Amino acid sequence: MNSNQQKNQHLWWRAGFGPPSDQVHALSKQKPESLFHSILKASEKKPGLFDVADPGLKELVGGNQAMAPGKMQALKPEEKQMIRRQSVQDITRLNIRWLQEMTDSPAQLLEKMSLFWHGHFAAKTVNILYDQALLNIIREHALGNFRDLLLNVSKSASMIQFLNNNQNKKGHPNENFARELMELFTIGRGHYSETDVKESARAFTGWGANLQGDFDFRPRQHDDGVKTFFGKTGNLSGEDILEILISQKQTSVFITRKIYRFFVNEMVDENRVNELASGFFDSGYDIRSLMTKIFTSTWFYEQKNIGTQIKSPVLWMVGMRRQLPMEIQNPAVQLILERLLGQVLFSPPNVAGWPGGKHWIDSSSLMLRMQIPGMIYRSDAILSRPKDDDDVMMGMRDQTFPRNFKKTGSAGAQLFQARIFWDSYFKDFDKTTDADLYAAIRDLLLQRVLPLNENEIIKYIDESNRQQRIASITIRLMGTPEYQLC
Repeated sequence: MNSNQQKNQHLWWRAGFGPPSDQVHALSKQKPESLFHSILKASEKKPGLFDVADPGLKELVGGNQAMAPGKMQALKPEEKQMIRRQSVQDITRLNIRWLQEMTDSPAQLLEKMSLFWHGHFAAKTVNILYDQALLNIIREHALGNFRDLLLNVSKSASMIQFLNNNQNKKGHPNENFARELMELFTIGRGHYSETDVKESARAFTGWGANLQGDFDFRPRQHDDGVKTFFGKTGNLSGEDILEILISQKQTSVFITRKIYRFFVNEMVDENRVNELASGFFDSGYDIRSLMTKIFTSTWFYEQKNIGTQIKSPVLWMVGMRRQLPMEIQNPAVQLILERLLGQVLFSPPNVAGWPGGKHWIDSSSLMLRMQIPGMIYRSDAILSRPKDDDDVMMGMRDQTFPRNFKKTGSAGAQLFQARIFWDSYFKDFDKTTDADLYAAIRDLLLQRVLPLNENEIIKYIDESNRQQRIASITIRLMGTPEYQLC
């Protein structure tokens, strides 16, 4: 494989969701550093806000002046049920909307960084107004300053509800948010005490959110007594706690290590992390600067970092759509794949988010991944049926997966209906000789050629004409274990 091509594909997979089909010819020509700066520039524009919430739902929770505090208790039982049911439908739309943005947006680094923060600040509320607002916060600050991101996420209705800070009151502190703030969001386990948890929980008393999703500080519920946290004593507020945590260099190390595992390699080079973390801290937590150092370094492109990462279900699904341009005619089928493969956006398994790495693959999910490209090619049915998750679905599967799937003869089967734009894909190989076709497609799709039994693949290739050969090779290679790596 052309070394430049491999490096650029590596960059596209890590700084985005895979190389776009319309830039295949540039992969072997452009220098990686130049490519990165073009990717970075494409992510400089402030992202547009997502707003898929049903107008009726927004009017119900926002237009009732009698609900000034915005408390759920002010609603009638049927109104509460409507909000929950409509939220499930709208979160489905938000999921599909974001997947499309990941696929089509030129701001690849921004969306990939947002996916990272989505797993870092994991929350699950089944409230479209809360989930949508949190995603908009993450996307707005994804490449900005971590201090700003942390503050805005901490004040989001989604995080406040998910970690029970609405119940955090003077005299009866709830420690959930304070504990996870340190363990998962900033300095990490082992770098704080139980006293730190208790004192910081007192500082966050009175931090709440209303039904509309606005931050709602409640002075009467706030403990304004003296607190001691990391050696600082005084009438500390929630903002003070966040600032103290930001001032700890360990926070920079913890965040940088997690970013390294996500974007570079599961096997962490602690010397690299410490060097990067020092620069991250000195920059005042400038995320853009940190990512620039990573993606323009020579060590990022070392062979030990290429083709060693198992694609997450979302990265695998979006990356396939970017490499093989297609229009999914029943887009909600992607949510079935998310459920089957273990990564449903807006529904992390717990507050720690998705563990990633080897956890993405087991014998069942690997087999399904290898079958999906052929299903798309043939518009076959997905016979597997996701298990109901009552914690998320609340018994409303029909609303989440509405009857817009074309049924087959098998109960519960769903067709993967997609129109593949083969003509534009074929053009990528116009200058490739017949003898070099297989190697060219293989090098484009696989970042690391492991002991692949190519004879078994070649044996089943459709040789009826050149176009069928290209299509057949592509689908066969996408259905290999090696395609799961990037």
